[in-house]
Amino acid sequence: MEGRDIFQGDVDVIVCDGFVGNVCLKVSEGLAEAIISMLRTEMSKSFMAKIGYLLAKQAFGNFSKRVDYAEYGGAPLLGVNGTGIVCHGRSNAKAIKNAIKVAAEMIRGKVNGHIIQILSESNPALAKELQKESDAV
Repeated sequence: MEGRDIFQGDVDVIVCDGFVGNVCLKVSEGLAEAIISMLRTEMSKSFMAKIGYLLAKQAFGNFSKRVDYAEYGGAPLLGVNGTGIVCHGRSNAKAIKNAIKVAAEMIRGKVNGHIIQILSESNPALAKELQKESDAV
């Protein structure tokens, strides 16, 4: 996949190192905030633009929710024996609440167990190592 494919709706997860992931995240957030700001500015320039905003207000609200980090709370930290959610450094109460919900969903859905099972099926030696680490905790 190419970087431009990330926002086309075909990608659910990006697998990368932390630096690249953080750059993707920060650029995406900055771009979304800039677009919202530019639209607000343009929508206030004329009477017709204000009428257009009123007609499209629901769509703008839905867009804002889709790109708001607080709506998602955080992203799972994979590779640890447990559940960890990485939150934004500027997380507000809404973001923390939603991060807790994400963690609870991961625990209820036994996400770590499913990951271990899939890895174990593809690599039996890894399965033994994962089981040892799990038993030690």
